[in-house]
Amino acid sequence: MQDFKDKVVVITGGASGIGFSFAKQFGKEGAKIVIGSRRTARVDAAVDELKAMGIEAAGITCDVAKREDVEALADFAWATFGKADVLFNNAGVSQKRYTRLLKVDLQEFRDLFEINIYGVLHGIQVFGRRFVEQGTPAAIYNLGSENSLFPAVPRAHAYVASKHSVLAISELLAEELPDFIDVSVICPGFVQSEMTEGTLGGMDTDEFTGIIMPQLKAGNFFAVSHGHNMTHIDKRYADIKAAYDTYAPRYEGDDQYDARTMTAKMRAKSS
Repeated sequence: MQDFKDKVVVITGGASGIGFSFAKQFGKEGAKIVIGSRRTARVDAAVDELKAMGIEAAGITCDVAKREDVEALADFAWATFGKADVLFNNAGVSQKRYTRLLKVDLQEFRDLFEINIYGVLHGIQVFGRRFVEQGTPAAIYNLGSENSLFPAVPRAHAYVASKHSVLAISELLAEELPDFIDVSVICPGFVQSEMTEGTLGGMDTDEFTGIIMPQLKAGNFFAVSHGHNMTHIDKRYADIKAAYDTYAPRYEGDDQYDARTMTAKMRAKSS
């Protein structure tokens, strides 16, 4: 989506941190902003701050883990501005404890997945269906992480798994939606926000969102920052390539067992 002027951008978890910084960035582009977040006071304060900057904005309390809250967020956006054009699935949480996997209480996985995975799925389904029906240019942006691409944080098992999932969901979603709906997965590295409060360093939040915005306007699927990540990404894929080169090298006709090729053949046969 090259132009956000007069577009209605809905941002979950948009009352603070990365979400609020994106609200300002989209607002500067002329967008109207709808914030959905769990803390009513923070939503109200964020909306007031955006309005003071001359940005049209509104907000509602929303817990993305609850499907009914996300439905209410969509209803609110359409009731307030008559439409929505962009959903930014930004809401997410980090782990409370960093423990070796053998000692992790799996309830921590379930609790984190409710927001980081199911919250994203709720947004995709609720807004995605409306975008398809609306039939006009739209976009769904999902906040992944450098942890979508490699395990950046040791012992962050639930968080890393959730962000790998966001990437997989986004990749498949991009294949399925009509061409008039953009899909991007945003992969920040270490950025200062409420999630990283109490830790040293990290890229300034507004600097990060400033790097990402041109990539969203260009319609890129991957929106990235933190160039040093390529050190870890290259190693991961070098290890994968070495394993295939050694134990499963390419040969003529090797697509006989390729899942994509086989699926295409089965679909062609059944049509």
